[in-house]
Amino acid sequence: MSTPPRSITLRFLAAPTEVATLGGAVQGGRILEWIDKAAYACAVGWSGSYCVTAYVGNIKFTRSIESGHLVEVEARLVHTGRSSMHIQCTVSSADPRTGQFTEASNCLIIFVAVDDSGKPTTVPPWKPVTATDHAESEEAVMRIGLRADIEEAMSKQTYTDAGTAPESLTRFLAAPTDVNWGGKTHGGTVMRWIDEAAYLCGTSWNGTPCVSVYAGGVRFYRPIQIGHVVEVDARLLHTGAQTMHISVHVRSGDPRTREMNLTTHCLTVVAAVDDDGAATAARQWVPQSDEDRKLEAHARELIALRDRARIGALA
Repeated sequence: MSTPPRSITLRFLAAPTEVATLGGAVQGGRILEWIDKAAYACAVGWSGSYCVTAYVGNIKFTRSIESGHLVEVEARLVHTGRSSMHIQCTVSSADPRTGQFTEASNCLIIFVAVDDSGKPTTVPPWKPVTATDHAESEEAVMRIGLRADIEEAMSKQTYTDAGTAPESLTRFLAAPTDVNWGGKTHGGTVMRWIDEAAYLCGTSWNGTPCVSVYAGGVRFYRPIQIGHVVEVDARLLHTGAQTMHISVHVRSGDPRTREMNLTTHCLTVVAAVDDDGAATAARQWVPQSDEDRKLEAHARELIALRDRARIGALA
């Protein structure tokens, strides 16, 4: 029996309908959708079964992608667990007139293979061969412990009406156009909603446009059913010189019961830009309540954890 493919690359043109409101650049949420689709194809190709998004971490947006540019999304398996697949995704783009691709975004995404009843099922193990394979696998293993630390730090936080931070809330129905291959809402679509909510919160606070520069700790707790009510709640935690750190919670529920359950949680960093797209100062936010101060300290803790990941990757 032949070995299943370890990687896959999607290639297409960025369409005008995929740009953000600023300067003709593709919105970060759309890039997250592309990443999720490529990683899904890689995971299904390797496992031979249906797969679900479990976690997305350390998403870095290093530059914008323009409408009309060629886009390549490479998804490459770098580690396997019993039922999980750790997939490194790299997004690159090029002006079709030159064909010179440069990296625009990268992240690590984890999929879990499931059987017909939705329970995790084993996947074929992957063993690194080359020096590069070993380095990528070791980094993925290192991030398992880091991911656990990030999840623990995020799970300890309390978000109540005692907080005074700027906040934005959107509410809508999960539509049939949001469906994935398993009949639930597509994980990439949920990540786009998160990005849009962070943009709304950051732009409303700063009074200027903003662009996504980082997203991390994207934890999927349960699927969102088509036809369910979705609430996306974005809340400012911390401001830097040019950045705003925003926590986003996604909840969903059957509109007949009104019971809402947490489905996804994420920390997103957006940068303030002027009308020409150049970086500009962020309006500073000062915590007022005890809850505000605790969450601001939480944001600083996540910054330190990200720095630990960066140092570990360079070691």
